[in-house]
Amino acid sequence: MEKKMTSGEMAKKAGVSQKAIRLYDEKGLLKPTEYSEGNYRLYDAAALQILEKIVALKQIGFSLEEIRDNLKSGEASDIKSALEIQLQKMEEKKYQLEKITDAIKRTLARKDDLDWDDVAGIVQYVNADQSADERHWDALKHTSGELDWYVRIFRSLEIKEGSRVLDLGCGYAKLWRNNWTEIPKGTKITGYDIHGSWADDFAKFIPENKETLPEDVSIELEFEDLEDEKTWQKIDATGEYDVVVAHYLDSEIKDIEAIVAHASSVVSEDGYFSLNGANVAKWNKYFKEAIEAVGVDASFIDEKIAKQTEKRNQYIAMMEKYFARVESVILPNVWHYTEAGEIVEKMKDYYKDQEKAIVRYEDKLLSYFKDKIEKDGEFALETGSQFWHCYKK
Repeated sequence: MEKKMTSGEMAKKAGVSQKAIRLYDEKGLLKPTEYSEGNYRLYDAAALQILEKIVALKQIGFSLEEIRDNLKSGEASDIKSALEIQLQKMEEKKYQLEKITDAIKRTLARKDDLDWDDVAGIVQYVNADQSADERHWDALKHTSGELDWYVRIFRSLEIKEGSRVLDLGCGYAKLWRNNWTEIPKGTKITGYDIHGSWADDFAKFIPENKETLPEDVSIELEFEDLEDEKTWQKIDATGEYDVVVAHYLDSEIKDIEAIVAHASSVVSEDGYFSLNGANVAKWNKYFKEAIEAVGVDASFIDEKIAKQTEKRNQYIAMMEKYFARVESVILPNVWHYTEAGEIVEKMKDYYKDQEKAIVRYEDKLLSYFKDKIEKDGEFALETGSQFWHCYKK
């Protein structure tokens, strides 16, 4: 007959306290094999193996709730799966910690007289950066094989040698980083952004990589608030620019029309202003087809299209107030999906106000997309992003 162990003996063998074993019992992770006549907990060798798994999983960061779920589902017996699951979660935590650490450093470097508004600012920067990064990595994942997005944007600008370029809200500056050695000779680039943004990182990147720039290319950064009139007085004093860029500012600037108006005053007669936003997305077309195919009312998508169309028309009218000619530039892209679940998650994210409704018929949508993927090998969405090139004549 197998000799049973007391909780004290178990604790000693596993290197934990008796209090921990009692806690694991209370949480439903480790139940005694039996009880002695004096009502003491007793455990067998199998229980010791479970305890060792608990200790190991806890040591590498699993919560007690996660350990309990793993034990119940049997996942903890699959060491490779357990480690892969935890690695993914720890990578996510590491990513978040890096963002917070970086935001705090930027805030501390910017000023000595701090208040609680600065703490709120840190949260804002972290959320904005994380949201941008998530969109970027999502795009990289599903557009692999396509030409780099910022290379496409760069080429669409057709910058000529010796041009003066003003980049409003340059941020991390992928437009320049991803085309570093392709910038035309003699180009003079001036970027504007605020401290506490990813432009701080670009400020370090420039001197570290200056030697690899093409002949006579210069890039300078100015840390000023574009919503401050004094900033525009400073920009006006620098003369005219051949190309003025204001990309991905729509959600960051309170008054985008003020940016358009100011930009019109510093663009040269033969130059142009490049702005993006107010896209009527092709996502709507694909998602409407899917929703109608599973027999669900897709009128909310028609409403979204109507709102996007109205915003686009307002954008055009706004730009035509300050420029004689406004040209639409559509940059095409193809998103490739091989997992039906990822497409449905994209739908939930795109129609956030309809997420609960989408969940109700999620199974039907998953089946629809699985059939498409099985038939064609993937689900490809041909999309396009709207850019506007504005000219004075």
